[in-house]
Amino acid sequence: PSLEMPALYQRVNVEGTANILEASRVHGIRKLVMASSSSVYGVNSKVPFSEADPIFRPISPYAASKLASEALGHVYHHTHGMDITMLRFFTVYGPRQRPDLAIHKFARLIDSDKPIPVFGDGSTARDYTFVDDIVDGVVAATERQLGYEVFNLGESQTVTLSRLIELLEASLGKQAIIDRQPLQPGDVPITYADVSKAKRLLDYKPTTQIEEGIPKFVDWFRGRNG
Repeated sequence: PSLEMPALYQRVNVEGTANILEASRVHGIRKLVMASSSSVYGVNSKVPFSEADPIFRPISPYAASKLASEALGHVYHHTHGMDITMLRFFTVYGPRQRPDLAIHKFARLIDSDKPIPVFGDGSTARDYTFVDDIVDGVVAATERQLGYEVFNLGESQTVTLSRLIELLEASLGKQAIIDRQPLQPGDVPITYADVSKAKRLLDYKPTTQIEEGIPKFVDWFRGRNG
């Protein structure tokens, strides 16, 4: 979507971040924890992705907007002494996930016996992170004074798109109808979080692997949809 509406993503993510930072400065808010994204790494040939990796080659307007937001956070830490923590989320899923994101969208289409759009041959891989683990990381970040820091929050394991579909099929008890499509511009082939820094400074310990997380999501999905 950010390729279709690049200016909107800049207004919401970059200008929106600037507004929040400035309002915090004016009103004396000393600490902010903000959501960044694993997309800032772009096509990173080194895996797993580390916070120390260079991040100057984003491949979508969304990724560029998140990179700019991180930079603005550093500016406000440097110039105003604010405590700013940027959390790079890696493909968050679980109960209450947005309906336009892949796992929720796939579950809805599979359950309705409709085709699911699969971009590429299914070999692209993501570090899917269960929402409970993400929340633990966010809460830990609010409880610590860190200056300016950036953290990866991921499960630190990769799952191919084909494997994800298999897990959804097993949990839903239905076979997916595959609508094979070309790879999308702006999509990266893999995301994979090095969470050693988060473990060290936030005591972050993700526990929910995809084989457990998908059934939990499907339980919520089925309950929500009767």
